[in-house]
Amino acid sequence: MWITLYISLYLSFNCISAVSIIRSGTCQLQRRFKLNGMYQDGDVILGGLFHVHFFTVFPDLNFRMEPERPYCEKFNMEGFQHAQTMAFAIDEINKNPNLLPNITLGYHLYDNCVMLGMAFRAAISLASGTDESFSSVNCTGPPPVVGIVGDASSTPSIAISSVLGLFRVPIVSHYATCSCLSDRKKYPSFFRTIPSDAFQVRAMIQILRHFGWTWVGLLYSNDDYGINAAQSFQQEMHLFGHCIAFSEILPSDHNPRDIQRIMGVIQACTARVVVVFALSSFLIPLMDEVVLQNMTGRQWIASEAWATSLEYHTPRFLPFLAGTLGIAIRRGEIQGLHDYLLRLRPSNDPRNNMLRIFWENMFECSFETKQTDGEQMKKVCTGQEDLTTTDTSYTDVSGLRASYNVYKAVYALAHALHEMMQCKEWKGPFSGNRCADIIDLKPWQLVHYLQKANFTTGFGDHVSFDKNGDALAIYDVLNWHPSSDGSITIHKIGVVNEGAATGMVLRLDEEAIYWNFETKKPPRSVCSESCSPGTRRATRKGFPVCCFDCLPCGDGEISNATDAIECTACPDDFWSNPDNDQCVPKEVEFLSYEEPLGISLTTASLLGTCFCALVMVIFAHHHNTPIVRANNSELSFLLLLSLKLCFLCVLLFIGRPEQWTCQLRHAVFGISFVLCVSSILVKTMVVIAVFKSSRPEGRGAIKWFGAVQQRCTVLILTALQIVICAVWLSTASPTPHKNNQYIRSKIVYECAIGSVAGFSLLLGYIGLLAAVSFLLAFLARNLPDNFNEAKFITFSMLIFCAVWIAFVPAYVSSPGKYAVAVEIFAILASSFGLLIAIFAPKCYIILLHPERNTKNSIMGRETQNK
Repeated sequence: MWITLYISLYLSFNCISAVSIIRSGTCQLQRRFKLNGMYQDGDVILGGLFHVHFFTVFPDLNFRMEPERPYCEKFNMEGFQHAQTMAFAIDEINKNPNLLPNITLGYHLYDNCVMLGMAFRAAISLASGTDESFSSVNCTGPPPVVGIVGDASSTPSIAISSVLGLFRVPIVSHYATCSCLSDRKKYPSFFRTIPSDAFQVRAMIQILRHFGWTWVGLLYSNDDYGINAAQSFQQEMHLFGHCIAFSEILPSDHNPRDIQRIMGVIQACTARVVVVFALSSFLIPLMDEVVLQNMTGRQWIASEAWATSLEYHTPRFLPFLAGTLGIAIRRGEIQGLHDYLLRLRPSNDPRNNMLRIFWENMFECSFETKQTDGEQMKKVCTGQEDLTTTDTSYTDVSGLRASYNVYKAVYALAHALHEMMQCKEWKGPFSGNRCADIIDLKPWQLVHYLQKANFTTGFGDHVSFDKNGDALAIYDVLNWHPSSDGSITIHKIGVVNEGAATGMVLRLDEEAIYWNFETKKPPRSVCSESCSPGTRRATRKGFPVCCFDCLPCGDGEISNATDAIECTACPDDFWSNPDNDQCVPKEVEFLSYEEPLGISLTTASLLGTCFCALVMVIFAHHHNTPIVRANNSELSFLLLLSLKLCFLCVLLFIGRPEQWTCQLRHAVFGISFVLCVSSILVKTMVVIAVFKSSRPEGRGAIKWFGAVQQRCTVLILTALQIVICAVWLSTASPTPHKNNQYIRSKIVYECAIGSVAGFSLLLGYIGLLAAVSFLLAFLARNLPDNFNEAKFITFSMLIFCAVWIAFVPAYVSSPGKYAVAVEIFAILASSFGLLIAIFAPKCYIILLHPERNTKNSIMGRETQNK
C-alpha cells in the first residue's frame, strides 16, 4: 500500500512538472522535503541513504491546516559512521590518481530515519536533484546522482527500487538482505555488497547441521526482512529434513500479552535451539521478558541483524545470552578511516545540517542558545570540541562490518565509472558500438558496467556481483563470550562462504566456542534421538518428520547407517546378523558327518552293514545245514548283499551334496531296494512252488522255478529299475541345489531330483514289487511247514510297506536337512526290518538251537512221529 501511494505521489508530481514545462518551458521545483543531509560538490554526484536517526515523528493530521513536516529523533552514532565512511571513500578515490583521473566525485547523503516514508522522500530528492529550476526542456548533462548507496533496510529498498528501477538508476545497498531483492525482473538496477538472506539462511543451516540440531524454534520480525528470511529458512530446513518446532512473529507493537504467549511457547517446547531473524528493536521486549522469567537453557542463534548489536552486551543479559552463536557480515579494515572521523568539523552550510546535529548529540551542546525560565538548557557548541576525547560507536573502527560494506559499495560505483571512462570509441558495448558519454550519462549505462565490476579492496577482499546483483557470500560466525567485567564480548569463531564449485563451506574453531550450559558442550536439540544401525525411522502420525520411532529391521533386512529411512533386503545368499546392521553369508545347511544326527545315522548304516556281513558269515559257515538250504541259500546271499547295499547307500545321502553323489544316491537306493524286494519276491514264489510241488496235482510246478529261472527273474526285475534310472539320469539328472525356501536365514544344500516323474517311477516300481511280494506272502502264510518262510516274509513286507507309507507325509513336512534324515531313517528302518524279520529267526536256530536245524524239524515231522 505504501509503495502504491508513493508511486502515485511521484507520478502526480511529474505530471504537474510536465504541465509547467509545457506552459513556461522551465521546470520549477515545487517544494523541498525537510531532510537531514550532507553534501559535497563534484563532477559526478553519488547519493546515499543512511540510518542516522532511529525514529521519525509525524505531526498530528487535523485536516484544518497544512501539516507540519515530519522530523527525526534519537541520533544513531553507528549510522552516522556509515555516512562518514562513504564520504571518506569518495575523498580517498578523489586522491587516487589511478582511479577516475580528472574526475571529481561528490556526494549527497540523506538521513532516512529508519522509516519508509522518509527514505522514499530522500530517494526522490536524490533522483530529482536540488536545483530550483531547469531552463531547457531538452535537459542535458549527467543526472543529479549517477548512483545511490543504500538503503540499509529491505522494505525501503524494495519501495525505492520499484520506482527508481523504472529509470534504471543503480542502487547499491550495504545492508538490505531480503532475498526478494534478487529478482532481476522486478529490481533490474539493484545491487548490494551484503549477501542476501538466502545465503544467510544457508549459512545458518550449515551451523545447525554441523551440531546435529534438527529440532529448532523460529522467531522473526513482522517486516519484509523477517518474513522473507523465515520463509527461506523454513524451505531450507524442509529440504534437509530438519523441522521447525514452533514459528512465532515478534509483535511490532511490543504487546506484553503477545510477548508472554511467545515465552510460553518457547518454555513448553522441547527444542533447545532458537533461531531469530529480527532487528534489535523487535527483539528487546522479548529479551526483557526472558530476564524477568529467568529462562535459561536455550541456545540462541542470531541473524546478522542483531548478532553484533551492543544493546545485549550488558551484565543483565549475560546469564541468558552468553554462548549465543551468530552470523555477521564480513569484518574489514579501512586504513585511515579513524583519523578521518576524528578530523570532522561542523559546517554552517544548510545542506550539511547533519554535521551540526551530530556535533550537538556527541557533545550534548547546541549551536543555538535556548533558555527556559531564565536557565540555559544546554551549553553552546563552539565547533572546536575534541573528538579524540569521546568513546562511542562513531569512533569505534575495531569491527567494521556495515561500514566496510558502504566502503565497498562506493568503490563498486567508482570502478564501474572508471571502466566506463576507459571505453574506446566505436568499440563500446552499446548500440552502434558506442561508448557512454559522461556529459550525457544515462543511468542504465552505468548499470551495465556495475554488473561487471570486479576488484579487490585494500583489505584483500574480492568484490563482484552475480547475475542477480548479489555480492559473494561470506560471513563471520560469532560467539558471545562472558568478559571479566560481567558483560558480553564478541569472538569470531569461524567463517562460512559459498563458492560456485565448492558450495557452502563452514569452518569452525570448536575449541573457541563458549557453551552456556553446565556440561560446557553443545546441547541436544532433536525431536527424536537418531535411529542406530539395524533400525529404521517410522514417522509418527500427525508429527513432523523429525519426530519418529525407531523400528528394528525385519529378518533378512539391514540398515548400516544412522537414521535409515528404510531397511535393505540382503542378497539371496546373505542374511542379516543379530544386530541387523550388516549382511553375512547365510549358513549352509546339509546333513554332515560331523553333527550328532549325521554321526548317529552313519553309525546305524555301518552297523546294519556289519550285521549283514555277520549273517552272511553265519550262513556261509552253515551253508550245508537244512535251514540254510531249505530257504534257497543263493537267494539268501543275494538278499543279504542287496541289504548291505541298502545300508551303504545311506552314506551317499550324508555330506555336502555333489554332482556325483546326487546322481548316485537315488540310483543306488532304487537299484538296491529292487534287488532286495525282487529277491524276496522270488523267495516267496519259490516257497509257494515247493508247497504246490508236494501235492500230486502240482508236481511239475517246481521245474519252472529252478535256480536259473530264479536268477533270471531277479536280474530281469532289477534290469527294469536300471533302465528307469538310466533314462532318468540321462534326461533330468539330479543336481545340487541351494534352497532358500525352507528356512530364509539358511541355505539348505540339497539334491534337486530333476524329474518328479522319474523319481516317482523309481519309487512306484519298488512299491509295486513290495506290494506283490506282500500279497503272495500273505496268501502263503498258512502253509503247513513248521518253519514257514512265508510268515516271515509277510511280516517283513508289512514292516517295509508301513515304513514307506509313513515316509511320505514325514518327508513332505520335514524342512531342510531333516527331510534327508527322514529318507535315511526310512531306508534304515525298512532294511533293518527286512534283515531282522527274515534272518533273525534263522540265526536264532542256527546259533542257539542247533538241534532244531534238521530237515524233520523244519518239515514238522518230528512232532508227527511223536
